[in-house]
Amino acid sequence: MTKRILKSGLAALLLAAALTCPNALAGRYHVYSCRTPSGGVAPADGWSGSLAPGGAYDDYVVDSCPQGGALVAALGDQTKHLVYTDRATWAFAPPLGSKLTGATLWRAGSVYGSVGEEASYEFWIAGPLLKDVFDECLYSKGCTGEGELVPAVDEASRLVVPANELGGAMNLSVSCGAGFEGSECPAGKGDANGYAAALYLYAADLTLEQTAGPTASGVGGELASAPVVGGTSGVSFNATDPGAGVYEALFTVDGAVVQRTVIDEAGGRCRDVGQTADGLPAFLYLQPCPASVSADVPLDTTRLANGAHHLTVTVLDAAGNSAPVLDRSITVSNPGAPGPPNGQGASTQARLTARWQSTPRATLRVGFGRREMIVGRLTGPAGAPIAGAQIGVTATPSYTGAKTTTMTAPTTDSGGRFTLRLPAGLSSRSVRLTYSARLGDAQPAAGLTLRLQVAAGLSLTISPDSARAGSTIHFRGRLDAGPIPQGGKSLILEARAGGGPWIEFDVIRTDSRGRYQASYRFKFPGPVVYQFRVLCEREADYPFGTGASRVIAVPER
Repeated sequence: MTKRILKSGLAALLLAAALTCPNALAGRYHVYSCRTPSGGVAPADGWSGSLAPGGAYDDYVVDSCPQGGALVAALGDQTKHLVYTDRATWAFAPPLGSKLTGATLWRAGSVYGSVGEEASYEFWIAGPLLKDVFDECLYSKGCTGEGELVPAVDEASRLVVPANELGGAMNLSVSCGAGFEGSECPAGKGDANGYAAALYLYAADLTLEQTAGPTASGVGGELASAPVVGGTSGVSFNATDPGAGVYEALFTVDGAVVQRTVIDEAGGRCRDVGQTADGLPAFLYLQPCPASVSADVPLDTTRLANGAHHLTVTVLDAAGNSAPVLDRSITVSNPGAPGPPNGQGASTQARLTARWQSTPRATLRVGFGRREMIVGRLTGPAGAPIAGAQIGVTATPSYTGAKTTTMTAPTTDSGGRFTLRLPAGLSSRSVRLTYSARLGDAQPAAGLTLRLQVAAGLSLTISPDSARAGSTIHFRGRLDAGPIPQGGKSLILEARAGGGPWIEFDVIRTDSRGRYQASYRFKFPGPVVYQFRVLCEREADYPFGTGASRVIAVPER
């Protein structure tokens, strides 16, 4: 341990640690209104109808979507209509915490009018505010209708909502307008449905975006705790979601998706009806799935090869936002047809030996950046070499929470020998070598563990290269490798003079990329030559042993 001395001539650390949080990714999903793209009947979830206060008795908002019809906003033909008074509107509002990022409407409408009128029938579609009009038909401007007045999802009625009108609410309205206040639109001029002005929404394809995602808790079950699993094994957990609801559990093994399971279809509401061009899920309701679930989801492990695997389980909401449930290594062991023999002379009584090339000890201590090699041999019970055998290799870095990874397996030569070259720049770790008599066997026939302890590597520069009383020098550098602990890694600045012992004069912390900086102000006159270094001590959350920078001499004149 170094001595800790606080002196008036030693300056405090000048360090600003930059910690950043990545922006949350928003999930998206489609909701079909009134009809699906294939023409199937859909509800009009999220739409609400309203009439202008004080309007005539034959202003209408009608929902005939359940009968294969449309959302209808209309003014009837049984009475005259006053401008600025008669209006019928259907409005869509995204749920709290969501916004519209895309919308395609299939709509049609008609208006009646005649030359010389002071007031004219009209229909229009607007964004969040009624004045934000992007689709309009006004008789006084020469429009008598848009689209085909036939309930269908066809090109003639298709309208893509402009991007600048997305985000909040959307309004579909008909009215008597464009004249002076108190002017009237004519009566007794209805269409085949008895409407003097009408707007029909036959279908809508709405894309909603939700930023907040699900959360998972209470994780349990065999997949969460058992070291060896087989047959059908499950994971249990609780999950909640503030928006579209908890949708499915996603199982990934060794980086590949092996299973997607809808947790609760909620009577069919929480079911992807498809038919999207962008691959996003589509539903018939704004909140299609349950807000909270208690799940117990099974996985058929017989579809996996026997042996070690990396398993992750994720819960997703209907918008595609995700939360981790499980992330661990498992060993699958299922009875069945054995794999092929592993090598010539494969044996369950094989003997596996291995060592570091540079030392016979099981633990090798090295400086940062060196390339190391493991050499070994595999023999049968009588000492005969086993040639052409694969040696399993896994490595676990030496820090809290580290995950075990699989390394490239070396193959034995004709004498049963093998070599494993490790790349430069590795952190401290344990390396597990195993041999299985048959490929795919869950339980190895032989195995051993070697340990690599790597000293931390770090750089140091000091400027200027000399000093005098009252001047300041600056220390800069960085750790050579990570992962860097959250919040940075603590380092120790040390100094000595005249060959004396190293004295600790400051404790600093790196930023999230391993960089550091500090300053020191000389207070006493020279001449004397100081030596400085930076020390990185071993800690549980950093996978390197104690290491020091190069020593730099700074003369004080």
